[in-house]
Parts: sequence; structure tokens; C-alpha cells
Amino acid sequence: MRNLTTIAAGKDLSTGFTDFFDTIGITGGGLVTKGIAAVIAIIAVRMLLQLSNDPKGALRKGGLAIGTLFVAVVLAMYGDSLFSTVTTAKG
Repeated sequence: MRNLTTIAAGKDLSTGFTDFFDTIGITGGGLVTKGIAAVIAIIAVRMLLQLSNDPKGALRKGGLAIGTLFVAVVLAMYGDSLFSTVTTAKG
């Protein structure tokens, strides 16, 4: 007979997505922001991989790609704080 070890307490997820987002510590808006940041990061990496052999063009396109990657990182780290003032209606 096997001895099963419980490594986590059970969670009641009967109310759906609200409980799920509470367990992972992120809101629905934060999840969307992280998804947008991930898409921007993929675009930036693709831009880096498509650099040309021309030194001036490569420097310009590389700078744009690094800037785009920086925007993606900032959006992933601080996006939920930046957009929380926009989506929260006070009234």
C-alpha cells in the first residue's frame, strides 16, 4: 500500500476565475498586461534576430529592438500599477 503525502492544502475554486486569480496572486487585468508584455518581448527578440549586415542599419534596428525590449520589461514589471489608475473608476 502506498503512502501519499499531501504537499499543499486544498483550495475551494467554486466561484471560478476570481478564486483562481487569487491563488496565483494576480488580477485579470494584471494577467492581460503580462500577456501584452510577453507579445511585445517576442516582437523585440524577433527584431533582434533580423538585423541586417549594414552597420548603420543594424545599429539603428538594434537600438529600436533594445528599446522595445526595455518597454516590454517595464510593462511586465509595473504594468498593473501603471494601468490601475486608468481602469479604476471613482465616482
